[in-house]
Amino acid sequence: MNAKGTVFRYGDNVDTDVIIPARYLNTSDPKELAKYCMEDIDADFVKEVKEGDIIVADKNFGCGSSREHAPIAIKAAGISCVIARTFARIFYRNAINIGLPIVECEAAADGIRKGDVVEVNFDTGLITNVTKGETYQGQPFPEFMQKIIKSNGLVNYIKENN
Repeated sequence: MNAKGTVFRYGDNVDTDVIIPARYLNTSDPKELAKYCMEDIDADFVKEVKEGDIIVADKNFGCGSSREHAPIAIKAAGISCVIARTFARIFYRNAINIGLPIVECEAAADGIRKGDVVEVNFDTGLITNVTKGETYQGQPFPEFMQKIIKSNGLVNYIKENN
């Protein structure tokens, strides 16, 4: 399983309130949430994002509230993977639960810039910056997490395996 796309780049402590502002939490419809994803940190995000694109960030991505709306909005907007130096633990778990691939990798966070084209191999954890011709070794997903992501989330995985 792989992801390949153009990078949107963010810094430290991107919290769930800028990923999906609280004023839009009156719905849990993924398509509706996607319309407002990253609005308070990057007004052009929803106009520019394409299916398969990738977010790269620094430390503590997804800090803040424990709501699943944030990874749902990111995934519904078309993001195929989020790479960060570190993730807030609850965001990490919520992302896996809804089937959004995320990879922690300091070297990738250091080397990748906005607009770079990046490819991620989830089996090996290898991140390739196609634009710069550089590679970074992220942590590969354990097999069970890959199955959850391929099933489009934990609920679907459980349904498919019972």
